[in-house]
Amino acid sequence: MPRALVERAMELLCTHYVFPERAVPAAADIRRRLTEGEYDGMDEAALADALTLTLAEHCADKHLRVRTRDPRLHATVDPAEADAVYREHLRVTNHGIARVERLDGNVGCLDLRGITAAGLGGRAITAAMELVSQTEALILDLRRNRGGSPDGAIFWTSYFFPDGETHLNSIESGAGTALRQYWSVAYLPGERYLDRPVYVLTSDRTFSAGEEVSYNLQSQGRATLIGETTRGGAHPTDRFPITPTLEITVPLARSINPVTGTNWEGTGVIPDIAVPAEKAHTVAYRMALEHVLTTSASPVVRDEARAAMDGLD
Repeated sequence: MPRALVERAMELLCTHYVFPERAVPAAADIRRRLTEGEYDGMDEAALADALTLTLAEHCADKHLRVRTRDPRLHATVDPAEADAVYREHLRVTNHGIARVERLDGNVGCLDLRGITAAGLGGRAITAAMELVSQTEALILDLRRNRGGSPDGAIFWTSYFFPDGETHLNSIESGAGTALRQYWSVAYLPGERYLDRPVYVLTSDRTFSAGEEVSYNLQSQGRATLIGETTRGGAHPTDRFPITPTLEITVPLARSINPVTGTNWEGTGVIPDIAVPAEKAHTVAYRMALEHVLTTSASPVVRDEARAAMDGLD
């Protein structure tokens, strides 16, 4: 049993991994271990852990891993059925939007735990941004965000730029043979969030497309990042089933930020203000209230902000 699974996993690795120069020696080492009997008697969970550990030793890529498949999301290897299950998961989880709130002092707060593709979650994203559109500062909480779609990251980020003229990211695929540029979206439904401060909360669990939103906004000077250094996974990835209950996730491309010329793979996104994740909201809220108290034209809002600040103190 392990032989067939390992061979299939290595075939998928060598066919799809964006860094073939890393895939070939990793596959050779794993096949050597297979021949020596290292994986004999392992069930799928143990085999997945063992293969992932060896892949990490060779590739140091946090998106590259073998893992058991969640039966709630991947009950089948049929792509159409799997897509239907995934869409239903997005629907019942509100496309990752866990909370939208107006805090006292007219500060918006978005708790975003996943990044849905714009074609699937655009209406929900637009609705969330509409609800905070009249606030005077915004807290974007990505501390529990585990990632999602690169084009969803661009859609979210575009709300913080005035037009379609901001180059946010590029993705290189095909071992350097293709490069796609991602720019802010020229037309968005709803109102953009401009000329007001944005505070992004991060933790060591913030990952992948959640990190891209953070990195895009930080590199363009559009947000202040508060919290912990993120997990460090910058490579767009796809899942490939090995069996109905086992899969390998393989990075197909790499991100290249137009400002920094690199990405956050392995290093994570480093916050502007480093504090423990559990304190990040309080720090951000205090900064937002200070902004409101010095800029708001509304006496009602300023009174709210003073009361809220007293509560923090």
